[in-house]
Amino acid sequence: MRPGALRRRLDHGDVGRMSNGNYMMTGLHGLDEPLLGNRDFDGRHSEGKTPECIWVEGQWKEHLHWAALLFTNLIVQWAQWIANIVLGSVSFIARILPLPSNTQSRSNWKLLEPALNPLQEARLRSLQQRLGIPYDGSRLEHQEALKQLWKLAYPDRELPSLKSELWKDMGWQGPDPSTDFRGGGFISLENLIFFAKKYPQSFQRLLHKQDGNRSEWEYPFAVAGINISFMLVQMLDLQSGKPSSRAGRRFLELLAGDEMVFDDLYCVTFQMMDAQWLVKRASYMEFNEILKSTRTRLEHELSLESVSRVKDLPAYSLLKR
Repeated sequence: MRPGALRRRLDHGDVGRMSNGNYMMTGLHGLDEPLLGNRDFDGRHSEGKTPECIWVEGQWKEHLHWAALLFTNLIVQWAQWIANIVLGSVSFIARILPLPSNTQSRSNWKLLEPALNPLQEARLRSLQQRLGIPYDGSRLEHQEALKQLWKLAYPDRELPSLKSELWKDMGWQGPDPSTDFRGGGFISLENLIFFAKKYPQSFQRLLHKQDGNRSEWEYPFAVAGINISFMLVQMLDLQSGKPSSRAGRRFLELLAGDEMVFDDLYCVTFQMMDAQWLVKRASYMEFNEILKSTRTRLEHELSLESVSRVKDLPAYSLLKR
């Protein structure tokens, strides 16, 4: 913490548990509630518009909607016609362009399952095995990893017991950090350790909230890190057999060149989240919105053609060793 910068520390009673589907982590109370009010499709408030303008705008949107559906159906029919001629069956094309159903948006098409080389297969399996390991406070190696994180975060401070009020200084919700790992698993602790080792300057600046003009109600560092790990797993579609989301497929390309790409991407994401936090002058109650905004920005950067490794991401330049 910068000298003279006074901010209220969140106690355990300030922090709740989220159970909604987006970020079902040890989340922050109330963060799933909308904060920005009702907005129209381009993000501007609809206040001040006349009823006639609103009706015309609605009609225009409806025409666009039905035109898009008609075009989609024409594409599907054309694809089926080609398949019948060339293949004698629609089974192949149906796997690529399935007909819209009531449970699937007409504009969302199932992507082809990516073909992986042996190296990608091995690295993906290894990462998914890491994802399957829950944090177990009774396991000695997990206890030692937690102690290692403390030593990296506070090299000049005495190591506390595994249950101590001092853990709140790092941004855990209570005196027992093991209760905060639900949903994040052991890999979220590994991510924090990796961040502290590879980018110690950035890690320390985020831990102590040294950059920018901070909010009085800051996000808890450690719990934010767990949420970032979980968000990345969702975004990259890593819990399925082979990631098929656009971001997941791009991740597989990066995985071919770097076995630790997930951990590096975690560090970039944490730094990006903090930058978004400062730009938007966010406070604790807006953490979930900032995390969603960070995900959108990261997906955009991963889609850039110039990106062939994590270091090519524009946000990577924010990290300091």
